[in-house]
Amino acid sequence: MTLPTRTLGRSGLTVSTLGLGCMGMSEFYGTRDDAESIATIHHALDLGVNFLDTADMYGPHTNEKLVGRAIADRRDDVILATKFGIVRDPDDPNSRSINGRPEYVRSACDASLARLGVDHIDLYYQHRVDPDVPVEDTVGAMAELVEAGKVRYLGLSEAAAETIRRAHAVHPIAALQSEWSLWSRDIEGSIVNTCRELGVGIVPYSPLGRGFLTGTITSVNDLDEDDVRRRFPRFSQEALERNLELVTHVTKIAKDKGCHPTHVALAWLLAQGSDVVPIPGTRRRQYLEANIAALEVDLDADDLAALDVMVPVGDRYGDMTFVAGVTPPRSDEDQHQS
Repeated sequence: MTLPTRTLGRSGLTVSTLGLGCMGMSEFYGTRDDAESIATIHHALDLGVNFLDTADMYGPHTNEKLVGRAIADRRDDVILATKFGIVRDPDDPNSRSINGRPEYVRSACDASLARLGVDHIDLYYQHRVDPDVPVEDTVGAMAELVEAGKVRYLGLSEAAAETIRRAHAVHPIAALQSEWSLWSRDIEGSIVNTCRELGVGIVPYSPLGRGFLTGTITSVNDLDEDDVRRRFPRFSQEALERNLELVTHVTKIAKDKGCHPTHVALAWLLAQGSDVVPIPGTRRRQYLEANIAALEVDLDADDLAALDVMVPVGDRYGDMTFVAGVTPPRSDEDQHQS
């Protein structure tokens, strides 16, 4: 099966219009099921979803190994993205640090290649900007990986507009990965505008608001006991109840369109520009199919205008630090506000 494709900015990297986020297959969102996860990756490839996203910190390391097993005999079908920079303490699963030093960039890439079982990575992101290392130094080391044939394209994740400019001056940045959805819209404005000025594609993660925009989460009790979302301020019962107005609004439009709220949320994001490639995450084939169905939904100008006025309540992470790849909010130019 062939899905429509999009090119990430002016990079030349062409991928399926929707990607597949693989993080939740290994941790954070409840019980893992490797067999179903691998079946979901295979099903994605069969359906034409060729853009797979992972990171070395997911698991940690186990997610890259899982993806590597899944694509072992289908490497040519895949545009493979992974990330480096968030380092987890093996003795304390909740402890994180950021490392953007050039020597670490090189060693992290080699380790990811080995875990994934591939000879090159298609899109290699700096997962979070290291405030103690000039981004020019980090991207310079990443550029050496391109020259060595280990990486094809470079990306940043959750970077500020000025940081993107500085990085792009060293080596073309193909994509910025940041959280973006009807529930998280803080990259709109300077960050999106900078990406478009420079020809950087935009890869939104959590495009369904970490599941909230699907309409299936109305209480914290809908989440597994070990689900990391229980620790997010927006998933507190009070915040959920106040934000349900947004979900009700999305659900109403979905009903009028004869589709599911998931489809409306993804269709809204896809309508933000042809350089936008969301990567909804799932570990189940049925949800993968539901996500793909969003490509059949057309939102008119009235629909988009109605959705634009809905403003979510609450910070994304509040005072949390380093949970599920989250870094603490910073005010300097080298870290986009989380």
